Amino acid sequence: MAFKNFPEHEQAVQLLQRSLERGRLAHAYLLAGHELEELEAVARTLAKALGCSQPVPGRNGVPIDCCDRCVNCLKIEGGNHADVHWVRPESKSRVITVDQMRDLLREVHLKPAEAEYKTAILVAADRLNVQAANAFLKTLEEPPPKSVFILLTTEPQRMLETILSRCLRLNFAGEGPRALTPSETAWLGKFSDMAAVEAKSLLTRYLLLDVLLQELNGMKSATEETLTARSPLQRHEDAEKELMEKWEVELAAAIEAEYRRRRADVLALLQRWLRDVWLHTLGAQPEGGGAVGMAELLNFPMLGGAGQVGRRISPVEAVENLQILEDTQRLLRSNVQEALALEVGLLKLHL
Repeated sequence: MAFKNFPEHEQAVQLLQRSLERGRLAHAYLLAGHELEELEAVARTLAKALGCSQPVPGRNGVPIDCCDRCVNCLKIEGGNHADVHWVRPESKSRVITVDQMRDLLREVHLKPAEAEYKTAILVAADRLNVQAANAFLKTLEEPPPKSVFILLTTEPQRMLETILSRCLRLNFAGEGPRALTPSETAWLGKFSDMAAVEAKSLLTRYLLLDVLLQELNGMKSATEETLTARSPLQRHEDAEKELMEKWEVELAAAIEAEYRRRRADVLALLQRWLRDVWLHTLGAQPEGGGAVGMAELLNFPMLGGAGQVGRRISPVEAVENLQILEDTQRLLRSNVQEALALEVGLLKLHL
């Protein structure tokens, strides 16, 4: 992909291209957005623009985009360019470790071999552990020449302020929450409709749990398929046994890390629906003219189930629901058993 393939992020892309055109690249960029996969695509494109052998010139003849066809572009796209280095949360604890950062910084301090710049891309940079962040901070304060760091995150609020302050931040999230995918619309709509049925039986609660678990299981399978396809295991089947084993461990950790991130997004979506329930307890109406004029604040006005639930529980119970989801998210960030934490959380909800 080239920068021209991101028309929905025209403003942020233009800022990057102006930096290229003026020869005033920042030594570190923080790309924040809703989806890591999209941020990775942007970071890969910037790396290609820096390393392209046949770049696309701007108005004054200075390169501002990659050709996306030359040998360097193809190498970067395939993840095997000598001057482009990727770091992901790949330890058992799903963090970026100090050893990973030391390996990266050792590479970045070497002179570029094939391109003008060394490019280092940190995926889920909010997962830097304290030691790794401190090691990285020293390099951010005095970056080596001809190096560019690109940090990607969907949760910039979890990053150290000292790192944030040393990066040029570009927002790829757009205005407000991102649009729902068809899969999200389907499962959340099903959950909403099922919750609207006034039934106090355990069966109803476990049916709701099943809707949520089906979405999570499908998402985990898709994550595993996507990351496995990108793994060097698929491209280098004749590699040494020790290296293959290392890649297998890294792949398993990467799948778990990405799944946990996406699971948090799913529960955040459910929390937004519960916020709609709370608004309905206060009198918001999905078609305008609400008792307190809050209809425009609803996240999902098209899902009538939130209104039905909101009419039979109190505002206090609705607020408790939001806290229950927050507590469940916190539990899942520890080593608690996933199905048990979700089961307990859903059984506690006031519906």
